[in-house]
Amino acid sequence: MAAPRASRAADALASPALANLIGLAGIIIPIAAWLSGRTSSSARTILLVAETLIVMLLVASHLWLRKRYIHLRRATNLQAMDDANYYELVRAQLEAELISDYNAVADGHVQVYAGEVPRISVMLVKTLVDSQTQPQRILAADLTTDPQLLTSRRDYLAANRALLQQGGTIQRLFIAYARDLASETYARDLLQLIDHHRAMGVTCGLAVRDRLRADQAVDVIIISSAAALVEDEQGDADYTKGRSTVHFKDVGRWITRFDGAWGTGADAAPTRLGTYENAARTLLAGTWDETSIRQTVQAL
Repeated sequence: MAAPRASRAADALASPALANLIGLAGIIIPIAAWLSGRTSSSARTILLVAETLIVMLLVASHLWLRKRYIHLRRATNLQAMDDANYYELVRAQLEAELISDYNAVADGHVQVYAGEVPRISVMLVKTLVDSQTQPQRILAADLTTDPQLLTSRRDYLAANRALLQQGGTIQRLFIAYARDLASETYARDLLQLIDHHRAMGVTCGLAVRDRLRADQAVDVIIISSAAALVEDEQGDADYTKGRSTVHFKDVGRWITRFDGAWGTGADAAPTRLGTYENAARTLLAGTWDETSIRQTVQAL
């Protein structure tokens, strides 16, 4: 019985109404002391003592509130974010779910770990769908060491599908090592994955990891021009490990890197994928010839 009473008393002391009342009293008492200039000194003394008590009570209330509630750091300059509106929407969700380092969020960067990574990726896409952020576009580069991993992320794929159904666009660049592309098992899994994404409406492309610069061979999901989810440490199928960072600043540099890896004209990622796909599908329909497919990959 005592515990609920103590809790109710604490809530009453921390209530905004009481704080407003104390603040109002702190304004009225000095005015009353000034107006009582013609009255006795004892009356003025009483008023000054009351004012002192009010100030002490305000300080105590402030300290109590700091201990009782979480105080979140806010970004000092929203205009520093590439898309302030999108940043605010995501920041509000991160704070509501209590999953992140708020100092980092206020600075425009937040790290997420293991099982949080797929959840954040879904949230970023859904926020793009629900917001007015333009363009409604995702650029995604995937270090495709295991094609089957992507097919298991149903919530993320569902969010992608929702974006496409609302008229958005997705470009997905599959980055694979030359040795993997020469493997029959890998080729079959990769082409099944590509078929799945194409059926959704995703524009797919291929890049050979061995041909890319280190800064281009990065697992990243770029949400419009507002955010970039960059994989710092690759996760696993069970989400027991892995670390990623969401950047709300300098997103343009990630777009530039993606565009460089995607390429243009005859060297564009969809063209490279088409060349590999034609050779691989022909071999998969008959007898797999690793020497032949290696020659195709070498020419990409």
